[in-house]
Amino acid sequence: MSDDDMGRRRALQTIGGIGTLSFGIGSAAAQGSESSDTRRVENIVPVPVETEVTGAGYEITDETAIYVGDTSATGVGKYLADFLRTPTGYELPIVEQPPRGAAGGISLRLTGASDEVGEEGYRLQVNPSGVTIRANAPAGLFAGVQTLRQLLPPAVEADSARAADWTVPGVQIRDYPRFAHRGAHLDVARHFFEVDDVKQYIDYLAQYKANHLHLHLTDDQGWRIEIESWPKLTEIGGSTEVGGGEGGFYTQDEYREIVEYAQERFVTVVPEVDMPGHTNAALASYAELNCDGEREDLYTGTQVGFSSLCIDKEITYEFVDDVIREVAELTPGPYIHIGGDEAHVITDEEYNYFMERAIDIVRDHGKRPLGWHQILGPDPDADVIPQYWYPGNEAPEVAEAAQKGNEIIASPASHAYLDMKYHEDTELGLDWAGLTSVKEAYDWDPGTFIEGVDESSIMGPETALWSETLETLDDIEFMLFPRFPAIAELGWSPDTKTDDWESFRERLATQGPRWDIQDINYYESSQLPWA
Repeated sequence: MSDDDMGRRRALQTIGGIGTLSFGIGSAAAQGSESSDTRRVENIVPVPVETEVTGAGYEITDETAIYVGDTSATGVGKYLADFLRTPTGYELPIVEQPPRGAAGGISLRLTGASDEVGEEGYRLQVNPSGVTIRANAPAGLFAGVQTLRQLLPPAVEADSARAADWTVPGVQIRDYPRFAHRGAHLDVARHFFEVDDVKQYIDYLAQYKANHLHLHLTDDQGWRIEIESWPKLTEIGGSTEVGGGEGGFYTQDEYREIVEYAQERFVTVVPEVDMPGHTNAALASYAELNCDGEREDLYTGTQVGFSSLCIDKEITYEFVDDVIREVAELTPGPYIHIGGDEAHVITDEEYNYFMERAIDIVRDHGKRPLGWHQILGPDPDADVIPQYWYPGNEAPEVAEAAQKGNEIIASPASHAYLDMKYHEDTELGLDWAGLTSVKEAYDWDPGTFIEGVDESSIMGPETALWSETLETLDDIEFMLFPRFPAIAELGWSPDTKTDDWESFRERLATQGPRWDIQDINYYESSQLPWA
């Protein structure tokens, strides 16, 4: 498929729920293809910690019910029921007693999981008497549901009823994540994306067990979050985008809607308000934020490093305080990202002064400060999280911060920036960090990539998707798939299972039929043996 062959588009759909799952076995399971069932177990992405094929499985039928053993798992149970009802056409009621008898059912249990699997891990068991997912917390049940999803035929991804053999293969799985932070960044500032597009992006994260959405809300080209105390930020600063389009922004209610949707899928939203650079949209909205007292013109190009808030004006810090306060009030997650990169028009001294004050403001509003790794300039305390983004692996300042106790997010542009072209003829994307094939996206280790930084200092990997060249959800999907699942596996699976490219490319290619049914506009890389 050529880079501009983007015919497949996924329609928005509700995904299924999570919990401890128990499926009873039906007659069709015994008649199903054992080899096909085994392949589905072998091809799970991200690859689980431990799997064992056990034989007979279970066929979901019109008699299947879903049991939620704890009220804390009710949301996951509803999510699962909604997901499965559409393709199967079955009622799948949620019941108060564990399903018994020949029909079997689905049980969601927050008991019986070992401490080893933590808050996000799970145990999944399928045998003739049922399928059970056990976890210590609802997030673990949700992860187990995403695995169950891949144990079912690709038709489970359909947005209408399908005739299929809804057999779950007999298996025992023990699984838990390698890293606590498994993130994906989305730039909605260069080009604006509507609420439904962001929700679809969140669904893709959840599908591959990512748990953080880094939402880049402001930049030179647009301000995308309503700030009630500074309304012109969106009235003026949100009015355009790269190329001169009409732009857009999220009202505070719309932002809350995104956050709630993410929470239901156990994804934490990390809002980014970039500063002191990448601020032309703000400078074009309010004259007083400029050192000369004159409003800047709106900017619709793609250059970087030319803008900055006025470091010497006290109103700058009143502005930062108001913005952080309102964003913090809207954001239940523990982090606020304050950018900090490419502030080329101010001195190091000015930068460090500004960042010290901005970091304190974030703390004052009860959030943990996070920024691109330049945030280390003022030598901040260990609670500050730098996000490493340079292409290479030498970063002495990051290594020094790790020695002092700072935790680090790994986003090397040469591997994790998914806006980089697949190859030189890719129509979308950039190439300043090099070309990033699917193999390049997979062929690195987040725990050891940065020289001098031990894995114990790495919170986890995070992909970045900048939108200079991306205008639609089709464009997002094309750059995201198949590379995002590759990095999602690096974040979830043990390093002993992510060092075999040949095995991974075989497994990843089997996701293609699912993406076809989901109508995802993925890039058919020649590196993968598509069916």
